Amino acid sequence: MSLNDPRWGNRGNDGDRGEGNRGGNQGPPDLEEVWRDFNQRLSGMFGGKRGGRGSGSGGGDGGDGPQLPNFSFKQFGGGIGALLALVVVVWLASGFYTVDANQRGVVLRLGKFVETTEPGLRWRLPAPIESHEIVDLTGVRTVEVGYRGSERNKVLREALMLTDDENIISIQFAVQYVLKSPESYVFNNRFPDESVAQVAETGMREIVGKSRMDFVLYEGREEIAATAQELMQRILDRYETGIQISRVTMQNAQPPEQVQASFDDAVKAGQDRERQKNEGEAYANDVIPRARGTASRLLEESSAYRERVIANAEGEASRFNQIYTEFKRAPEVTRERMYLETMQQILASTSKVMIDAKGNGNLLLLPLDKIIQQAGSAPAPTVSDPQVTLPAATNAPAGSLDPRSRDLLRSRERGER
Repeated sequence: MSLNDPRWGNRGNDGDRGEGNRGGNQGPPDLEEVWRDFNQRLSGMFGGKRGGRGSGSGGGDGGDGPQLPNFSFKQFGGGIGALLALVVVVWLASGFYTVDANQRGVVLRLGKFVETTEPGLRWRLPAPIESHEIVDLTGVRTVEVGYRGSERNKVLREALMLTDDENIISIQFAVQYVLKSPESYVFNNRFPDESVAQVAETGMREIVGKSRMDFVLYEGREEIAATAQELMQRILDRYETGIQISRVTMQNAQPPEQVQASFDDAVKAGQDRERQKNEGEAYANDVIPRARGTASRLLEESSAYRERVIANAEGEASRFNQIYTEFKRAPEVTRERMYLETMQQILASTSKVMIDAKGNGNLLLLPLDKIIQQAGSAPAPTVSDPQVTLPAATNAPAGSLDPRSRDLLRSRERGER
């Protein structure tokens, strides 16, 4: 019965319809009739002959009683077979899967490893016989140790480590890794990130425990990161995890916050010590070479003085021997020559004032000290007395003589006249 049938919902209150009419007092649609209609439509789809709606075993009496559905087991079996065939096709099609270029597929048969598939469109037996897992080989995974997200979100349980000199430091670092064996990664790891984090923390604690605090905080950060990467890789290979550590990055290394102020004071004191040490070394590098140069110069001068004195002594000894030989040959001549040479040497280095006077009773006064002081600053003085001769070395002017000397010269000149 269609929903558009005018008899739908009619209670049959019309007076002109008889009791023999089936639609007179009919309520909701009959389930048997609905089933028969469905069976006919399904049989028609698969080539069966569609029967009439009025045919049935109880049609002779006008169809007053309920009619049985026109049911055929053959028709029902054909529909179920087609449905099963469709289900089998869908089930087999569910075995297709796609593997990208940077991925590998791991096929499992009843939970046991079968093969690793390459990129492309692949097929396996549908579930629950076989299953597959897609593993990304080129994707870089990151594990953070000592912090989460940013350096401010510290995890002290992971970050605090003990050094070789019994100091506690806080280290935060990140580990990046890729996959090198899909089957090992799938079957030998339950929680890969947690395994890598534990291995990273173990390796870093071992290396920090063998290093001093200053080495970890300052000059040894790159070396510690490289050594930690090698140690982590050896541990992961020992457990056959199929993980390759690509990089270990040191984010931060510093003392704990509780002792940060004291540590800063200690660092400043160490810096002051180094500065003063450098200043002392600079002063030593300036003074020591200079002292060594002075000492070397004095040694060279003393050596030169020694050589000079020895050479002069040897020369004087040789000259004395030669003079002695000549003195034995001609004593008078040698004595006279030695006298003249000695006087020449003495007079050549002294100032001389020569006076030639006829009378011995006259008193002559000359300011010798002033003449000697002014010897090199003025031309030679002119003396009115022709018998007085001054040396050329005394260049004192005539006007600078004592007035008493000039008066004495005038009186002497008048007396001689």
